[in-house]
Amino acid sequence: MFNRIKSLVPKRGKGIGIEIGSERINIARIRKQGQAFKASLFPSVEVPEGIFEDGHIVNSTELCELIQSALAENKLKVNRVATALPMREAVMRIIPVPEELEDEELRDVLNQEASLYLPYPREQVDLDYQKLGVIDDEDGIAKVQVLLVATRKEVTDSYIETFQKAGLIIDVLEINSFALIRTIREQLRQFSAQEAVVLVDIEYDTTEVAIIVNGVPQFNRSIPIGTYHLQSSLTRAMNLPNSRKIELLQGMTIPSNPPPQDGTETGYTESNPGMAALIRVLGELADELRRSTDFYKSQNENLKIEQMLLAGPGSAIGQLDEFLTQRLNLSTIKIDPVSALGLQLESEISEVQRSEIGTVLGLAMRQV
Repeated sequence: MFNRIKSLVPKRGKGIGIEIGSERINIARIRKQGQAFKASLFPSVEVPEGIFEDGHIVNSTELCELIQSALAENKLKVNRVATALPMREAVMRIIPVPEELEDEELRDVLNQEASLYLPYPREQVDLDYQKLGVIDDEDGIAKVQVLLVATRKEVTDSYIETFQKAGLIIDVLEINSFALIRTIREQLRQFSAQEAVVLVDIEYDTTEVAIIVNGVPQFNRSIPIGTYHLQSSLTRAMNLPNSRKIELLQGMTIPSNPPPQDGTETGYTESNPGMAALIRVLGELADELRRSTDFYKSQNENLKIEQMLLAGPGSAIGQLDEFLTQRLNLSTIKIDPVSALGLQLESEISEVQRSEIGTVLGLAMRQV
């Protein structure tokens, strides 16, 4: 068997989108009404510590109860859903294969060669693939590029079993970066085949980076800096108790001309130690983003990195896009998933709330 999951790569499904994160569960439903799409966004559910950590389900029973409670409180009677795995749990490779291979032959080839691209034994992973475009190799032979996606079975099993306990069938299980790409697909169409876009998703315990060309992730990396680390630095500097809730962080605004990180402007540091601490960690994040883009450019000299797109709860920090634009010398903008999808909302939501729903809306769009 190639894969026991409906799909790790986008196909069609039924149900609603449920996004599981270390801090909260997001739920969304999108329905088509005439030529428009209408979104229903349901109150997010806080996830206590020790239930979902570092992309893994730690306590399946309690997570199941949270999902059931969220559906019941919102009177959602569904049995099929779409959900996503963190990008850090996936191995993605683009592989050229002979153009003449039929689907069954292609599956056999990928099954045989998958171990060359995996950091763990083939029998321990679930695989899926998606055909991309046709290219000519160095010898002028036509090849089909195939996006191969692999996840460890123990990870996919934990999701399947947890949702089954909640009385739900996972109709679509994909990687969260794919859901985000679906949300911004219209924005991505403005870029040519020689222009790359950096998608930066700042989540609770990590920042997921995907460099995208022609709507396909070509490079993926997880940076171990998330909203938890940003808020922890902020609260320590301000002598405040740390909290899993990040309202304090999301209420911050980076100054237009932040102080340098070399400590030369001590007056600023002394007068605003919280902001200075936050900027130091954001500077570390910017340095890691630069390393990622520099590495990608060194491997792909003919491609230009055109823009950086910010998503996730960390993107709600005021003027973070301007800070990264200055620090990286790269145009950076925040994603507005509602506008990107042209959605009608049942009730208006804040800019902070919009920053958190890019992935779950992308999951819900799978059902339309």
